[in-house]
Amino acid sequence: MINGYAHPETLVSTDWVAQHLYDPNVRVIEVDPDMTAYEQAHIPGALGWNWQTQLQDPLRRTLADRRQFEELCSRSGITAATTVILYGDNNNWFAAWALWQFKIYGHQDVRLMNGGRKKWIEEGRPTTAEVKEYPRTPYQAQQPDWRLRAKREQVLQVVERGGQNLVDVRSPDEFTGKVIAPPGLNETAQRGGHIPGAKNIPWAMSCHEDGTFKSPQDLKALYEGRGVTADQDTIAYCRIGERSSLTWYVLKYLLGYPNVKNYDGSWTEWGNLIEAPIEK
Repeated sequence: MINGYAHPETLVSTDWVAQHLYDPNVRVIEVDPDMTAYEQAHIPGALGWNWQTQLQDPLRRTLADRRQFEELCSRSGITAATTVILYGDNNNWFAAWALWQFKIYGHQDVRLMNGGRKKWIEEGRPTTAEVKEYPRTPYQAQQPDWRLRAKREQVLQVVERGGQNLVDVRSPDEFTGKVIAPPGLNETAQRGGHIPGAKNIPWAMSCHEDGTFKSPQDLKALYEGRGVTADQDTIAYCRIGERSSLTWYVLKYLLGYPNVKNYDGSWTEWGNLIEAPIEK
């Protein structure tokens, strides 16, 4: 547990994970869009979840539904009482998405490993290529809590009426429309730019170089200094919703903002919508 944040119980250190590797009540999961790194070396006992094929419904471009999520957790030996620890590459982008998804489906005790895969490797901690199997469990999710998710209709209301924080967590070049996607990634929108009224606070500004989160004081100064305050509801977005899930986590659990939503449609949806307003 890392103190000083609004909800320190949702974040653990690499030391904590190392001390609980063989705790039967703890399940460590690496979440990535490409499982190559996991297959080569991962935290001993950790399972690997593929963000593209297991946490999403690829035909409908939405979250895996409740039944699919229950099946995944059951196969992973998770119960409602399991402490789930999530980590991954890219400063925990996809791990944060998985935490958001766990919270949508009502799992109580789910946490991020501060610093993710990068910090674990850099510290020279043990890794393995062995994939452990766990006894199947009868996992039952809760009714989805869609208050954590923003849909395009809600975003359009914010654009038209104001009164909420819109946070674009992409790079400045994406925000201005100079590029539509980060280098090396497919451009998935017809137009570049940002949602009118959004403030550009790139996700990486929340993290240190080693991938760990900045202090509560620094995070507070970052967001409040750019006008994103806790007295307004907040919607975060990026290109496909994974970077914004990290900012969603920072605002909701590290800073304690009371009502934060992740718009997972993000620019891939908004930049393709007929008649949706944009700014450059």
